[in-house]
Amino acid sequence: MGDGKLDLILMWHMHQPDYRDHARGEFALPWVYLHAVKDYVDMVAHLERHPRVRAAVNFVPALLDQIEDYAQQFRTGEWRDPLLRLLACRDMAGLDAASRKLILASCFRSNHLRMVAPFPHYKRLHDLYTVLEEQGEAALGYLSGAYLSDLITWYHLAWTGETERRRQPLLAQLMAKGEGFTDGDRQRLLALLGELIEGIAPRYAALARAGRIELSTTPATHPLAPLLIDFAVAREAQPDAGLPQSPCYSGGRARVAAQLVQALASHAARFGMPAAGVWPAEGALSSTLLHILSEHPVAWTASSESVLANSLRREGGAQGAREHFLYRPYRVAAAPGVAVFFRDERLSDLIAFEYSKWHGRDAAHHFIAQLEAIRAGAPPGETPLVTVIVDGENAWEYYPYNAYYFFEDLYGALESHPVIRTTTPAVYLSENPERAGELGSLVAGSWVYGTFSTWIGDADKNRAWDLLCAAKQSYDLVVPSGRLSERERASAEAQLAVCESSDWFWWFGNYNPPHTVATFDRLYRLNLTNLYAVLELAPPAQLLEPVSRGGGSPEAGGTMRRAH
Repeated sequence: MGDGKLDLILMWHMHQPDYRDHARGEFALPWVYLHAVKDYVDMVAHLERHPRVRAAVNFVPALLDQIEDYAQQFRTGEWRDPLLRLLACRDMAGLDAASRKLILASCFRSNHLRMVAPFPHYKRLHDLYTVLEEQGEAALGYLSGAYLSDLITWYHLAWTGETERRRQPLLAQLMAKGEGFTDGDRQRLLALLGELIEGIAPRYAALARAGRIELSTTPATHPLAPLLIDFAVAREAQPDAGLPQSPCYSGGRARVAAQLVQALASHAARFGMPAAGVWPAEGALSSTLLHILSEHPVAWTASSESVLANSLRREGGAQGAREHFLYRPYRVAAAPGVAVFFRDERLSDLIAFEYSKWHGRDAAHHFIAQLEAIRAGAPPGETPLVTVIVDGENAWEYYPYNAYYFFEDLYGALESHPVIRTTTPAVYLSENPERAGELGSLVAGSWVYGTFSTWIGDADKNRAWDLLCAAKQSYDLVVPSGRLSERERASAEAQLAVCESSDWFWWFGNYNPPHTVATFDRLYRLNLTNLYAVLELAPPAQLLEPVSRGGGSPEAGGTMRRAH
């Protein structure tokens, strides 16, 4: 039985896809700035309050690009996000019909139980809307400018982090006021939101410089890299997986390498230090992707337990208890220079999905007890390394108080625990150079079920891949031809990269909420249409029709929670 220490890596993955319509210069959805002022500021504040906790934080460049875009909007007042433009509007009574409709359609889009119901004034706005909505558009016309002002203000108050509510007098004052919000109230709230967004990257960078966190990156727009390289890898873990009609995504290996180079350069420029590690989008790894990573200054990467289990099973291992194979990094024979960490799926999913239903202290104590049980069950003389990797933004709106009490109790317990040591991937590798296991080969897969079924195989997903493949073939014909200027070529490459994001393929499928599927379907086809426009080509007729032919049941109160 293990009787020593336990090392713990907590990694928070920060990502949102690019929600901009680059042709119009407008944001189609507000999730980046909303998660910024609620989650990214809360997550860094938790770490700032607990100086003895170490963690890894992964930022995707596409997210940082948009955060910087928003910071510029707040500095200049030149709004490219329609919802922020309305929050800044001086005359709420004079809004046109489209603006009124946007506020009403947007400003209840959050977790009702945690973000609407706890606030009586906000809930009253919702109840009034519900009564009038049942009577049709004409009834909604009776809602006044004062109602719309209160609604859009409350929506943004509900999307602020719990830490900020406790230390920003303005938020406390506005929430106590509850109603009758003035133009001055909205302008002060706007200014505060801008300050919070401006401070995000500097605050994380300061913790990284102090050695308290490690910052890592992801290829620039979060592409599902193994599939860009080779669709056939989907069959390594799922032999009967259906594939697109297109035999491959042309030049996929070069595109992945280009996105990686861009990400490494972007990270170093933004944070003033190189990224030692790379979290591949969706924890998706393949042997070829490991090769690409090994050709660059990347010391580590990560995936999930199911990928490790599939790989060991192919080698005839992974027959014993998880303690005997999961709790260590590995080096794969084909690319031994890159260490691979595999997350504990059960513990990660407890944080992502289950603990939101618990009292914060009970959840924190349960998590610590799980770690203590792993330590007790470790083979004699071994110090287990437990890796927990979770989205850093999407789960917290399901927790009471945006998970404030959960993190306060969890980080507090970890700081004082006698045997659990929080660490980061790079620090762990430097202190334990000989503790990695060996893998002869890797079975390609992701952090969802250990397969790629969330992104390929379904008819709608495959149809989306075929549309991307056709666009890439057009790109490959036009860009080398010399028809485009240097600026146009750069614009085409940037637009192509947006189209390569994994998120579009995630949402296709009849098991996802129809409204969300339809929204991402439109955005995906818009991005492909914009790519054809940059290439000075007419888009194919298929882009006029929805990719998705189905849709599942709406997710209660859901917005952007993704099921990893």
